[in-house]
Amino acid sequence: MGSLSTFIPLIIFVAIFYFLLIRPQQKRTKETKEMQSSLSRGDKIVTIGGLQGTIDSIDDQTVVLRCGTSKLTFERSAIRGVLKKSGANVHAENEKKDAKEESAEKAEN
Repeated sequence: MGSLSTFIPLIIFVAIFYFLLIRPQQKRTKETKEMQSSLSRGDKIVTIGGLQGTIDSIDDQTVVLRCGTSKLTFERSAIRGVLKKSGANVHAENEKKDAKEESAEKAEN
């Protein structure tokens, strides 16, 4: 019985560590991957270095950004966030959100 009581604080510590550190990091990583996979031509983005530009072209690994009159090539993973989706993408993103909301409502009922 004594050995069980010594493991309980360790188990609690591991559970707290998981819910406060590991799980939120996994969620951020998933959101970043989803954002990077939904990029398309015309989106206004910001890189991890703070450079802002518009996507001129994109493939599986690289993104060509138009910044004023210059074009710069970056790895897709160097994109931190989307500032503004292009017009065609806004409609597609809204449809995805609506579908997620509907599935969440069905799951609640």
